[in-house]
Amino acid sequence: MTSVLSSKHFHDEAAAYEYLEARVWAKGRACPHCGEVDRSSKMEGESTRIGVYKCYGCRKQFSVKVGTVFESSHVKLHIWLQAVALLTSSKKGFSANQLHRILGVSLKTAWFMGHRIREAMRDGKLAPLGGAGEIIEADETYFGPTKEPKISAQRKGRPYHPHGARGPANKRAIITLVERGGNVRSFHVEHADKATVNQIVAANISRESRIHTDESRLYSDVEANFASHETVKHSAGEYARGDVNTNSVEGFFSIFKRGMKGNYQHCAEKHLHRYLAEFDFRYNNRIAVGVNDIARADAALMGIVGKRLTYRTTH
Repeated sequence: MTSVLSSKHFHDEAAAYEYLEARVWAKGRACPHCGEVDRSSKMEGESTRIGVYKCYGCRKQFSVKVGTVFESSHVKLHIWLQAVALLTSSKKGFSANQLHRILGVSLKTAWFMGHRIREAMRDGKLAPLGGAGEIIEADETYFGPTKEPKISAQRKGRPYHPHGARGPANKRAIITLVERGGNVRSFHVEHADKATVNQIVAANISRESRIHTDESRLYSDVEANFASHETVKHSAGEYARGDVNTNSVEGFFSIFKRGMKGNYQHCAEKHLHRYLAEFDFRYNNRIAVGVNDIARADAALMGIVGKRLTYRTTH
């Protein structure tokens, strides 16, 4: 069996530039400085860097990396493409330590590469999920401790014990919407209360959709805005009733938590939205919807344009 990483663009710098140019400039080579299309030429010569062009419009030099998450990186482009392939093809994620060992870069560089790739995975499209006859499953979960306690020193007259409290107190709240058979969209919120849930649901789900949730009171007001709202009562041992269930969103939470605990192990709360974007991306570009490893990596590369993430902004 031939490895995906055996392709030439993963090992040859010139081939890596050609591979990325074919995807980013599929509609013509555009200057990132002035926007001119196909009015540039490659700068030839032994001392010229690989993949550098000169624009005849603004007279500036550029490469396919300018204006992308790869800009100003000293890591070779073919190493970047290896990192993208590894991170997009690993269902439960690929840690910075693994990238550090496999790619031969420093741990700090590997960590930063991972965050840049997650930025490329972030979906800026906000079209509503669902539609007429479509089912949207909504649920919330809690993962990892918050930076600061969120509950008062007294809990219903009982002393507060930071290491003994049960339930979601002092944990990071995540709200996730899954279109059954379709895409997922996750949100890290400060408080998973009814007002926040209603705002997210209203902004991200088509009004013609059917909503499936558990018996949580957070969703008690959503029925008025959608075709229907049906629930399953987990506390009574009910997990499915006909086609009413929340199995898809719970399956997503299972993959997310196994990846975070097994691979990443630690995640600062300020970076949680980046990891959610990563797991959302892989779910939305999964084998079940006809996207293989190569196509998934290409989809991530299509998301690099117009995004910048510097080391300073990740702290």
